Amino acid sequence: MNLPLIDLYETDFYGWTQKQVELLRQNQLDLLDIKNLIEEIESLGKQQQQELVSRLEILLGHLLKWQYQPNKRSSSWLKTIREQRRKIKDIIEKNPSLKPFFNEATNKAYLLGLDLAVDETGLQIKTFPSEVPYSWELINSPEFFPGEITDKDRDLFERYGISPKSTDEISES
Repeated sequence: MNLPLIDLYETDFYGWTQKQVELLRQNQLDLLDIKNLIEEIESLGKQQQQELVSRLEILLGHLLKWQYQPNKRSSSWLKTIREQRRKIKDIIEKNPSLKPFFNEATNKAYLLGLDLAVDETGLQIKTFPSEVPYSWELINSPEFFPGEITDKDRDLFERYGISPKSTDEISES
């Protein structure tokens, strides 16, 4: 099948990508589908930004749930918080140039995380802060869990080998 590259892009995206790779490896740059290649590369960068926002949304929503519904805290919430922090760390390690996007990503994600917390707790939106209540440092600290620590929390933390710290302790380290 020898379709022109633009037709291949529209009809067989995977085939198009393989052809682009082949042309790049053979240094046949004049045959590349530059317009669509640029579009796809830009799209990859935007996907990384969106992945960061998505992970932050889930993390912030669960931190709010943790803080505002201490009687419903569970290992499931704790595992979700840990998993999202790990995924965020991985995204940042693989894409350090996303650092200038952190504040914007956190603000976007907070609005979505706020909706998640409202939906899943049944609490009124006015219960929660209108702006992100946690610093970037706290959001990503594996020892940060907002609110008072209960005996049940201590058991959960012990099971997962977590030594929670106060906000002040995290800021000082």
